[in-house]
Amino acid sequence: MGQSVTSHPRRRLASILAGIAILAVALSACLPPPPPQGGGTAANPTVSGPITGGNGAILPANLNGFDLGQVGYQQSEYLLSGTASAYSPSSPLTADGKWTVTPRATAPYTTRAVVYRPNDPARFNGTVIVEWLNVSGNTDANPDWTLTHNELVRDGFAWVGISAQKIGLDATKGGDPVRYASLSHPGDSFSYDIFSQAGHAVRASSSLLLGGLTPQQVIAVGESQSASRLVTYIDAAHPLVHEYDGFLVHSRGAAGSPLSQAPQDAVAAPSPTLIRNDLDVPVFVFQTETDVFNSNTSVRQPDTDQFRMWEVAGSSHFDYYGLAIGPTDTGNGTGAIQNLGAMQRPTNEPPGLGFACDAPINTGGTHWVLDAAIYHLNQWVVNGTPPPSAPYLQVASTSPVVFAKDANGNTLGGVRSPQVDAPIAALGGTGNSGAGPIGQFCRLFGTTIPLTPTQLSALYPTHTQFVLQWVSSTLDDLRAGYLLPADAFELVSAAVQSSIPQ
Repeated sequence: MGQSVTSHPRRRLASILAGIAILAVALSACLPPPPPQGGGTAANPTVSGPITGGNGAILPANLNGFDLGQVGYQQSEYLLSGTASAYSPSSPLTADGKWTVTPRATAPYTTRAVVYRPNDPARFNGTVIVEWLNVSGNTDANPDWTLTHNELVRDGFAWVGISAQKIGLDATKGGDPVRYASLSHPGDSFSYDIFSQAGHAVRASSSLLLGGLTPQQVIAVGESQSASRLVTYIDAAHPLVHEYDGFLVHSRGAAGSPLSQAPQDAVAAPSPTLIRNDLDVPVFVFQTETDVFNSNTSVRQPDTDQFRMWEVAGSSHFDYYGLAIGPTDTGNGTGAIQNLGAMQRPTNEPPGLGFACDAPINTGGTHWVLDAAIYHLNQWVVNGTPPPSAPYLQVASTSPVVFAKDANGNTLGGVRSPQVDAPIAALGGTGNSGAGPIGQFCRLFGTTIPLTPTQLSALYPTHTQFVLQWVSSTLDDLRAGYLLPADAFELVSAAVQSSIPQ
């Protein structure tokens, strides 16, 4: 092309940065906030702490893999104690999610809240993200913090993780019986009201729980098993107690979680369970290829003034970034470099899990799109500005779902990314497996099939041509609202520093 491999994309990068800055200003424009919603409130639990003692550390240790002081944040942990209710349906639970439930049995509880907040109160943007901690691995985990913390930190969110379910709380107590001696959970039938009371405490006890920060918005998030819990929470508990101003339902399946279960009467949710369409707060459903496959497209709902759904091409339920890079990513740009390298040399051994999958796991890096979802949801709650809509992933057939693919093996439709529109691999959310009960987690981790040298050289005869295609796709996503400016810069910088197609 008559220009050096390195200088051409670097000059392009300077102009891209100017465009990113202009788009950032546009994205930050605000409208007047909507009036507050009505409705009841949950009981106000007793908040005590911060917790100290025992082994001196918040468990499990992998809730955050780096010192929050590196990004100007701090962590603390508190006890929430009260009396929670279980719910009983007033009529059979229907697929449309328009449920009416009433409180029945009550039981005492003491759970814990893990809090991450800015050291400087002036950095706080007024929004608290409350994550329903995930217990799919039989212990508390915070996948949405892991995947979105760069956006949460740079925009000044506070984050609160709630041990809403018994198995996670019991594992935490078993890991440090001294520090967590007072923890007590009556069972998951009570988890919905416990989560409501946690949301109430964020506001009512912010002087202690948030170190004096005053929350203006409280948004609930949950991934995978926690997403299924949130589906039931939204349809059943939210109409009774309006403690959350918005919801991110990340990687849900077809059904909600049981409304009630042993030792109370078992009340299962129907399959499919839709998000009720008469809500007074925004709900953002974020789906990967794995989730669309597992739900057999049955929970697709049209966008409304209170509902959005994004389906992301080339994505898996959880991926290499979430397993290996995200826990220690401080947002300095090296995460994108590592992720691009992993896409070139994918592994079939999920880091830290002690088993191998039959195929290399997904390296698509869905978290960059998830950052945009968090940003847009907050703007929706604060300003009434809805997120952009997105097309569904294209399917060739259903029962089971078969995705329509392009010539490079990536799924068509959905929210796009440079990883699929300037591809160096075929990225998927299905088709992986592993041996034994633990190895079955492999089906959630998707696949990466690197393109051959012949394929790469045909697509990108030079490094410059790869960078230009990657930049073009990144800017398309930025303009569409599927990427944020800081993430677009990180992705472009990683491509420039790579040696692809070599």
